[in-house]
Amino acid sequence: MIRRVIFDFGKVLVHFEPADMVGQYISDPADAALTEEVLFDRLYWDKADAGTITDEELLEAVHGRLPARLWDTAAEIYRNWIYMLPEIDGMRALLEDLKAAHVPLALLSNISSYFADHSDEIPILSFFEHRVFSAVCGMTKPHRDIFEHICALCDCAPEDALFIDDSALNVDGAKQAGLQTYHFDGNADALRRFLTENGLLSA
Repeated sequence: MIRRVIFDFGKVLVHFEPADMVGQYISDPADAALTEEVLFDRLYWDKADAGTITDEELLEAVHGRLPARLWDTAAEIYRNWIYMLPEIDGMRALLEDLKAAHVPLALLSNISSYFADHSDEIPILSFFEHRVFSAVCGMTKPHRDIFEHICALCDCAPEDALFIDDSALNVDGAKQAGLQTYHFDGNADALRRFLTENGLLSA
């Protein structure tokens, strides 16, 4: 029986589109493409998500691959990307209904300490009783330890938790850790139907 629902953040609650973020600051197509490629390189972001590099180290590495004329803009985009994440249609209403149904909600995200430090400024995160950020806890999805960590934090047995993520790799990791899972494809209505069928929402 599902007693708690654990959500991923990016591409589940909000859109994450680097090209759109960069496009708000840089109009030249070549400069925009280069900045997007370098600034959002998983080589750096995976380390930031794991908490093994600082924001300053990330930007220093980025600056090493960009012309000096783009440094300040790249830094500004990095400091503001967390405010450029439009909510996925239907997800806020779904969280509101889960909250009204007294379903405990938690958040589990591979994300940087910079985001974690500013997470109270993200309105949609106010729905979550517990929030676990990889850079803060020093563990990352899809590894078993982070799923065990959030279940312990929520005082919830893995088999009683439903984990929702857009990444098949993360969904598989959660499944191996004993959680129930849902592979999110961007369709909030389909997720609502699944939650209703499992007794978490009224038809």
